[in-house]
Amino acid sequence: MSTEKCFAKGSAAPGPVPQGHIRLYSMRFCPFAQRTRLVLNAKGIKHDIININLKDKPDWFLERNPLGLVPTLETAGGEVIYESPITCEYLDEVYPEKKLLPSSAFGKAQQKMMLEHFSKITPYFYKIPMGRKKGEDVSGLEGELKQKFAKLNEDLVNKKTKFFGGDSITMIDYMMWPWFERLEINELQHFLDDTPELKKWMERMSEDPAVKATMHSLETYKAFYETYIEGKPNYDYGL
Repeated sequence: MSTEKCFAKGSAAPGPVPQGHIRLYSMRFCPFAQRTRLVLNAKGIKHDIININLKDKPDWFLERNPLGLVPTLETAGGEVIYESPITCEYLDEVYPEKKLLPSSAFGKAQQKMMLEHFSKITPYFYKIPMGRKKGEDVSGLEGELKQKFAKLNEDLVNKKTKFFGGDSITMIDYMMWPWFERLEINELQHFLDDTPELKKWMERMSEDPAVKATMHSLETYKAFYETYIEGKPNYDYGL
């Protein structure tokens, strides 16, 4: 079973995960959960999705993951896996068709180092828009983000590849993509003006079938983020 509408406290627990499938507990607008949805789509894994109301979580979801975080995976055998990089690595290992991580130990380590570096960038995608909304001076944060984008651009120039792991999409590209997809909503897209290779990477990524399958329209994102910033997120917006 897959549902678009989210499950909240008091809702009935979904039935068991069907054999041959894996279940993702998600939230339609969460960039971390989108990482896992990208991998599921890219690898063609049979799955169902249960969306969770993150402000009013069902007790049965907290029994599966006491941290109450999405993404969370559940197997037909009742195994539970969470944290976005861990869920994605798990899927790549258990479903070996169309591997997204390199086969060599060094290649895997390189991608993990890139991801560690990128994890220092994601807070800017929240701090800058929130600071602007509060009327704070965010010029320092904006300068830092520009520098970080310049470094990513430099990485692509030095690698001479279309994507961060080579000339085809690999895991690191999917790990980074959800935040770039949200650049325009957060009014950060002009930060790409001086990073032509990063801009080309975004254009290539936006043509990927898994990316197309997991993205929302700009209007939908904007409408959801307005409710999110007001502290009353409408997780079912547009349904």
